[in-house]
Amino acid sequence: MRIAMLSYHTCPLATLGGKDTGGMNVYVRDLTRELGRHGVGVDVFTRSQDEHVPHVLHDLGYGNRIVHIPAGPEIPLEKSELVNHINTFVENIEKFVDSKQLSYDLLHAHYWLSGLAGLELRDRWGIPLVQMFHTLALMKNRVASAEGDAEPDVRVEGERKLLREADRIVAATQAELAQIQWLYQTSTDRVVVIPPGVDTAHFYPIAKDEAREFISMDADTRMILYVGRIETLKGIDMLIKAMTMLQEEGFLETHPICVAIIGGEAGVSEEKMSAEMARLQALRLEAGLDDIVHFLGKRDQDTLQYYYSAAEIVVVPSHYESFGLVALEAMACGTPVVASETGGLAFLVRDGETGYHVPTGNVEALAARIKELLTDEVLRARMGKTAAAYACQYDWSVISEQVLDLYAALIPKLA
Repeated sequence: MRIAMLSYHTCPLATLGGKDTGGMNVYVRDLTRELGRHGVGVDVFTRSQDEHVPHVLHDLGYGNRIVHIPAGPEIPLEKSELVNHINTFVENIEKFVDSKQLSYDLLHAHYWLSGLAGLELRDRWGIPLVQMFHTLALMKNRVASAEGDAEPDVRVEGERKLLREADRIVAATQAELAQIQWLYQTSTDRVVVIPPGVDTAHFYPIAKDEAREFISMDADTRMILYVGRIETLKGIDMLIKAMTMLQEEGFLETHPICVAIIGGEAGVSEEKMSAEMARLQALRLEAGLDDIVHFLGKRDQDTLQYYYSAAEIVVVPSHYESFGLVALEAMACGTPVVASETGGLAFLVRDGETGYHVPTGNVEALAARIKELLTDEVLRARMGKTAAAYACQYDWSVISEQVLDLYAALIPKLA
């Protein structure tokens, strides 16, 4: 079996926490590696964003490759510009495939831009297309609050086209399946629910003293952790406001804590900051939390297990998450999660068992759950142990079997 994986707008090897890097990058990278362990050949096609990076990389193991395809200028571009270069992306994939005399059994596309390229390649190659959106435009538009956060019509129409024409759609949770049916008013007969996985050989509980030493953290410091992109949808301001509330009631004087925020660009001038980073920095200073809330910038995925293990709590305050991979990684490391009760997080985090749900955007509830966990070491330890055990059912060795069954059902010679 040979798979063409499409990740047009972002490379799975990109450092996490950047503008367009997050759970999808991890998903594509780890699924490709797991498929390689099963003897499945995979080429991941992504748009070249740096002419100095080799166009073919063998960083995924088992002979599987990442192929950087020129499509427009080889620099980072806004997503609004990427639509204009999809046809070039398709043409240059074909040139690469022809030059290597390759053929594939199936296309697996990630995000709507990749899906549009996938539809064209499917028609040319006569093979099935599996589509995964990772986020839905209409769902994002329902919760968009800041100017410029709304997704364009071209994305909405692209997702509608893919829902009509792709051979299978993979939804991460039953919540995403319901959102597709409700918001897009379409049949879900070709939608299957397969959650993302987690590498439990990489994300597992590490002794707190060892984790803290690795990240150069004082042994007696207690940490609350956020990991993800810096954008309004992620609700980071809710975490800062919750800490402000705890400070105003005097809790932080008796329970010293630091809040570490991983993601975005740290230490850059205000002129180079994103609008959301500048807003959050101002909110922190206004609240007098500059000694408590720390923006650490991007971190390599291979170090995150130490941050998760060093933390007392991982907070995921998003207004919308199709799944919530950060929550799963944190639980695999034995750290309880306090998460918004939205999208996939409502399914993934077991309320009262592996962490807590809080109503989306409710600062008071978030502060209360953080306070409860920080003051009850026995509860925190119990939830952490339960979380690590629960996360094992999402190990990639389990999830990849579901993906392989889907592939096999669509490939004529295997069905």
